[in-house]
Amino acid sequence: MNLSNSSETSNREPSERNLSKLCVHTITTKPWPIEEAARRFSASGIGGITVWRDALAGRDIRQTGQLLRDQNLSIVSLCRGGFFPHTEAAGRQVAIDDNKRAVDEAFALGAPLIVLVCGADPGQSLSESRKQIQDGIAAVLPHAEAAGVKLAIEPLHPMYADSRSAINTLYQANDMAEALHSPWVGVAVDVYHLWWDPTLEREITRCGKNGNLFAFHICDWKTPTTDFLNDRGLMGEGCINIRQIRGWVEATGFTGFSEVEIFSNRYWSEDQALFLEKIKHGYLHHS
Repeated sequence: MNLSNSSETSNREPSERNLSKLCVHTITTKPWPIEEAARRFSASGIGGITVWRDALAGRDIRQTGQLLRDQNLSIVSLCRGGFFPHTEAAGRQVAIDDNKRAVDEAFALGAPLIVLVCGADPGQSLSESRKQIQDGIAAVLPHAEAAGVKLAIEPLHPMYADSRSAINTLYQANDMAEALHSPWVGVAVDVYHLWWDPTLEREITRCGKNGNLFAFHICDWKTPTTDFLNDRGLMGEGCINIRQIRGWVEATGFTGFSEVEIFSNRYWSEDQALFLEKIKHGYLHHS
């Protein structure tokens, strides 16, 4: 693929870009309650917000959705569903029921999409966990379709294959989405999980051909990484060629948001207003 032709937006100078296609996850600024996050994001010119389910605890979800829209924020997605595999049938049913509740929450919030962290069970083979993931999504799919909520399979880095996700490459996610054969099922591309994959460009192109690229998440991989879960970097702080991957994504025709999803004990301990300024700078200059 010729990156010079992949996207006019990808080649813009920072001064020519704005924040209208920047989305920030509530988990990224976890110390802020969702009301403050929404106010701060909106005042900064950020266009979108992805809501984590914990941020909705104790709140009227419909009212919260209206609050976000009143702040001129697009509700990009709800995180997260998934965690389907279990060695016991009762455990798998609990997961299916919880994912149906997530669909109901997304509908009430006004979120068009749920991102699925698919899960794994170390007590069984990865192939069995993958079968249970596909079966679980199939069981939830009619409920999601009736609610008008899409489901995005998010592959996670192989270091999480033991218990967080048996779906570890975009190839696997594409295969599963194609097998489920529904316009309501697609994939989420997260650079933190996929930047290392030598087939990434080809599989992103495959997403474009299938029309199933639903979400694009960005952050950076720090070297050294001190915590493989909670030490993600700001864009430009690590070794991921985010701009190149964004070019591949946009070459598919994807016009959605770049979603900043950063888990960081370091940044959660800082002044969140200053952190938000760093997020904006990283997005404009390094993605």
